[in-house]
Amino acid sequence: MEPKESEFVDRMGLVMERLGGTRTMGRLYAWLMICDPPHRSLTELAAELGVSKTAISTVARQLEAGGMIERAPAPNREHRYRLVSGGWTHVMRVQLAVVRLSLETLDFGLSVVGEDRPEQRAKLEETRKFFAFTVQDADEFLQRWQEYREKSD
Repeated sequence: MEPKESEFVDRMGLVMERLGGTRTMGRLYAWLMICDPPHRSLTELAAELGVSKTAISTVARQLEAGGMIERAPAPNREHRYRLVSGGWTHVMRVQLAVVRLSLETLDFGLSVVGEDRPEQRAKLEETRKFFAFTVQDADEFLQRWQEYREKSD
């Protein structure tokens, strides 16, 4: 790995960490974005990133489950991984599903807190409105993103 590539990989590790993932997750994802060829075995990834094969395997499974990477076909039984197009869109949709579930929980909270508790009810209503707005806005954002992506391809 070239020094500038290494710096990019390390920077993406910090970005992923700030987004709630692990530094290794960001580093692995970044390396798969720029490595040539665009797929790597667990053994290669561990050596190139200076991380144990066990750690790479764990992170690769997490990224695969999140729809960010996939196993690439290999002639032997070795696991090889590559990036998946649209991985960040998938992550956003998963997060939105959690926000949608939060709406159900907040609706339940509103059914629990009666009209006789206006201060508590107002807090629940504001939070529910925020989550509902977020879902609506994010759905529109993802639609605009899809349209933008189709135009730019």
